[in-house]
Amino acid sequence: MTTTQVYRTYIKAEPSTVWDAITKPEFTAQYGYGGDADYDLKPGGRFQVRANEGMKAFGAPDIIIDGEVVEADPPRKLVQTWRMLMEQDLADEGFSRLTYDLEETSPGVARLTVTHDLTGKPTLAMLVSGGAEDKGAGGGWSFVLAALKSLLETGKPFLHGAPQE
Repeated sequence: MTTTQVYRTYIKAEPSTVWDAITKPEFTAQYGYGGDADYDLKPGGRFQVRANEGMKAFGAPDIIIDGEVVEADPPRKLVQTWRMLMEQDLADEGFSRLTYDLEETSPGVARLTVTHDLTGKPTLAMLVSGGAEDKGAGGGWSFVLAALKSLLETGKPFLHGAPQE
């Protein structure tokens, strides 16, 4: 059975700005769960997200997500493999496939669609859907995209578990 989750949001920003916010650590540390993303943006290039100090204080490994770039077409499309390493059961589920599609829908407005193929990964599917939010695991992709939108539209960081201004 195929399990695909699709999330879409509209952000008052140029697609190139949204692309940078997805692929550059100086942005990724300011929204969502606050890990530093490192991309080698070419087919076969490495992708890693490093844990921040708060995550490490709770026992997170240095690298919390890894994968490989399948396709990079800045600032329109990024396809990659994606594996969460926070816990052994998640790592054991293996790599999923994640696609970011960006399109300018009107001047200065980007539509971001995130498609996550989670076939055969029930634990990861539950986690990224926000199904463990009541256990402190956060709101998954819905939260990450809301935090990304907030950062780009207000200029203020929006991090899970951190006080918001």
